[in-house]
Order: sequence, then structure tokens, then C-alpha cells
Amino acid sequence: MAYVKQETVEPLKGFGRFVLFGVAGSVAIAAGTVLLLLAALRILQTETGTFHGNLSWVPYVIVTVLGLLVIALAAWRIVAGPAARRTPKKANE
Repeated sequence: MAYVKQETVEPLKGFGRFVLFGVAGSVAIAAGTVLLLLAALRILQTETGTFHGNLSWVPYVIVTVLGLLVIALAAWRIVAGPAARRTPKKANE
């Protein structure tokens, strides 16, 4: 019985810990990114004197583009990162 526990329960505990820390890290990075984008928006709105009146929408566009760049960079690193090296190549490639 101890062998079954060692070979089933212990790996599941390790996997659960791995997933827990992965999710916690992802949430922390996402929250930090949102706060940095919000800070960039506030800097553009308050510290620069150019986006007033009819141009008050420009900081939102700039921050939206920055956010999309962050998403694109993350997606690119996911696709081209270590997982791509482990993926088997197709015969026609």
C-alpha cells in the first residue's frame, strides 16, 4: 500500500503544487502588467501637457497599443519558446 501511495499520491501533490505556483505567478504578472499600463495612462494624462481637449483620447489609444504589444510578445514567446523545441516536427517541414 505504501508503494501505491508513493507512486500516485506524491506525484499528484507535486503536480498540484506546480499548478498552484504557476497560477499564482500568472495572476501576479497579470496584475502587475495592468498596474503598469494604468500608470502609463496616468503619466500620459497628467505629466504631458499635450493631450487635452480634442486629443484627450490619444493616451487611451497609446496604452491600448502598449497592452496589445505586451499580449503579442507573450504569445510570441509561448509559441517560440521551449515548447516549440519539444514539439515533434512534421515530415514535410
